[in-house]
Amino acid sequence: MTACKKLFVLGSTGSIGTQTLDIARQNPDRIQIVGLSANSNWRLLADQVNEFQPEYAIIHKADALSDLKEAVSHSKTRFLVEETDMLDLVADAAYDILVNALVGFAGFHPTVRALQSDKTVALANKESLVVGGALLKSYCGEENRKLIPVDSEHSAILQCLTGEHISAVEKLIITASGGPFREMEPSEMKKIRVEDALNHPNWDMGAKITIDSATMMNKGLEVIEARWLFDLPAEKIEAVIHPQSIIHSMVTFSDGSTKAQLGLPDMKVPIQYAISYPERWNLSTPRMDWSLQQQLTFQPVDHKRFPCFKLALDALTTGGHAPAVLNASNEVAVARFLNREIRYDQIAEIVEHSLEKLSHNQSISVGSLQDIDSQTRYFAQQVGF
Repeated sequence: MTACKKLFVLGSTGSIGTQTLDIARQNPDRIQIVGLSANSNWRLLADQVNEFQPEYAIIHKADALSDLKEAVSHSKTRFLVEETDMLDLVADAAYDILVNALVGFAGFHPTVRALQSDKTVALANKESLVVGGALLKSYCGEENRKLIPVDSEHSAILQCLTGEHISAVEKLIITASGGPFREMEPSEMKKIRVEDALNHPNWDMGAKITIDSATMMNKGLEVIEARWLFDLPAEKIEAVIHPQSIIHSMVTFSDGSTKAQLGLPDMKVPIQYAISYPERWNLSTPRMDWSLQQQLTFQPVDHKRFPCFKLALDALTTGGHAPAVLNASNEVAVARFLNREIRYDQIAEIVEHSLEKLSHNQSISVGSLQDIDSQTRYFAQQVGF
């Protein structure tokens, strides 16, 4: 019998967090929820606390704390609001796996603290690796068994690499749906509305991630992630558009063979695999029907149609603080687009301006990354058109 795994879930009210708790419901003998955190959604967090009765619950919006406490029907949970308290818990609480489902740079510090404390991290926060991949790698050791990807693409690569030697890898192929604008001419993209960009054809995700999928910045970030997760140079990592989202990623080996991981789009599969790794657990999820006629198509990524993807590749090549500048400027630009302050095509322009104007010091530390993140956010917020 598999020992019960104790989970601390950061971002429990978001898409990845709620699906993680769905998996916990299906595996009450295998999963115990030790901690939960949310930014401001105290009502849903209260429901989760009432159901799972964790030791800790963190709400980052301080003025929601009293409402949260009043909505909780038991006294088994300790409530916190300060980020320093959260980081201390991430480092010191008794749990087995940190599920980091925070969005943006906010997820970087918890990942650092968990790995420094020799905890296992199921990582859905891609910005952690994008911003500080070299630092995180130094905390993971040679075999990197403490950092397990939740992204469907990186989970697919991990599954394809099981039983293989990394030295035999010729190329990682990360697939992308291409989002809603994969056939749109670049000249037409000035007209894209917020509602258009939020209408993803295959996935139901949060607003920021959905916009990143439309611009294909998410795929650029995933290439950077893969570079650090699997310790392979950029030239061995490729992205291709695969509109059906059935093949989640592939690995080509030195003998010319290619492994692919396939399945209907369902984030619960990679989430559960990150928790159960290296085991597989049963999961009630739709299966492929191989008796039906299937068509799987592929096409290259057009850098003119998706300039954010090219900017991410350039930042990876530049190194140093460039990926951190890329990430912070993109977060600000996406927020400005969602607030209807800028056009869709100006997201890439803000990122490009930021990469051109801000220093890419090669000496990286937690402090320097925090400084460049703050500088970039201020700069990107001021960019005018």
